[in-house]
Amino acid sequence: MRRHEGLVAGYLKKLEQDIPALYADYPGPLKTIYFGGGTPSQLSNKELARIIGALAASWGWPASLETTLEADPKTFDKSRLETFRELGFTRLSIGLQSTQDKVLAFLGRQHSGSEGLRAVEMALEAGFEVSADLITAVPGQDTAKDLEQLVATGVKHLGVYNLTIEPYTPFARRGIRVDENKDVADYLLTSETLIKHGFVRYEVSNYAKAGHESQHNQVYWHGEYFLALGPSAADFVPVADAIGERRSNRMIKDWLKGAAPEVLKIGPREYIEDLLMTGLRTRHGVDIEAVKQKTGLDIFKLYHPLIKRYEEQGWLKPSNQFLRVSDAGLLKLNGILQGFFNARV
Repeated sequence: MRRHEGLVAGYLKKLEQDIPALYADYPGPLKTIYFGGGTPSQLSNKELARIIGALAASWGWPASLETTLEADPKTFDKSRLETFRELGFTRLSIGLQSTQDKVLAFLGRQHSGSEGLRAVEMALEAGFEVSADLITAVPGQDTAKDLEQLVATGVKHLGVYNLTIEPYTPFARRGIRVDENKDVADYLLTSETLIKHGFVRYEVSNYAKAGHESQHNQVYWHGEYFLALGPSAADFVPVADAIGERRSNRMIKDWLKGAAPEVLKIGPREYIEDLLMTGLRTRHGVDIEAVKQKTGLDIFKLYHPLIKRYEEQGWLKPSNQFLRVSDAGLLKLNGILQGFFNARV
């Protein structure tokens, strides 16, 4: 992995300036902290300690519930895992992607399948909560093998994402396409395999043993407020004249120059649409009463004909308090969400 030393130096300096400024407006305390959005484990121990020192001087460190570091398998060994623990991290999110060398080569990853599995095992042995990420629907992938080998490590949280090809990416330019039949088959196989091994799907792409769910990600999914630091990071904060304000930092070169973030006010309807998009992905669903208290709007009244139709089709499971997607509805999730967006009045 390449490093641009000038950008790293500027990044650390800017963070040390931004942390106390953000703390002055939002003094916390913090329940969760997540170092991610790239490969933060590529930073040296001293560099990580600089950021942690600035956070500790403001909100305190670590967070009260969960403190996570995204980590590439090639960036740590047993010794470095001890340092991560000493620095205060409690959870590692490891970008494994596959246990098969040919799949990893296709995805452009630098680690081998055995190195990835060993990384997960070492992190578990070091006492971390561990989440391992897996990509499925990759051409030539034996998805059952990937799932079984990962489960055998003892990991208790898996993020499983089907391969998507975005326009103008290297894969798109090479004409690579996702096989729709394999896409659906791998999606169903993942659910069947992990449930058999005692995992619960608590979000459409996330599975965990009981008590090992990611606390941080649920903040996003359930419409809570959160802070963000760093280039391209986005937060959601309360404001007096709206439900909230979403602020998106600029990309790193503009961010380093002090460019102001993009700001979007979130009113009641925008908040509900955002929450439907994230909340319906979860086992918990959308809390209708909580939304009513926050926005003054009743989702059942806003979308009554649509909800009734989806319920009759077996895709939604509404109750007095929650709106949830059924197992059958998960396969139709994109279409369901599009229906809600098209129904806006």
